[in-house]
Amino acid sequence: MSLAAIRAALETRLNNMASPISYAWENTPFTPVAGVPYAAIYLMPATPDNPTMGDGFYREQGIFQISLFYPLQTGPKAAIVRGELIREAFKRGSSLVSGTVIVRIFRTPEIGQGRIEGDRWHLPCKIQFFADIHN
Repeated sequence: MSLAAIRAALETRLNNMASPISYAWENTPFTPVAGVPYAAIYLMPATPDNPTMGDGFYREQGIFQISLFYPLQTGPKAAIVRGELIREAFKRGSSLVSGTVIVRIFRTPEIGQGRIEGDRWHLPCKIQFFADIHN
């Protein structure tokens, strides 16, 4: 259940960003519109951390990746501006809540190297998170 709550917290913050664009959510139908930017969303869990024994505590951790896809031949500026909006929405030190789970952003979100993918300019944005789980 903790991963579902983590996903809900992260996706809620994303959905509440100003100036939304279309999102291609994992395992849901999506058809890009020619010439219109969109973002593909991925929750990439990492191996949980187990800093203690016998108390039901563990730490979920991973990356919430927002892959921005912008039309080719329009320059990188619009994608970078969106990446910076993502950085602002998921600031280092942010706490996002879903039910009893608190997701913490512990690094400044990474705006990666842009590259051409098909008919789009792809700019990955990675948000590292953790959530302490008490069973």
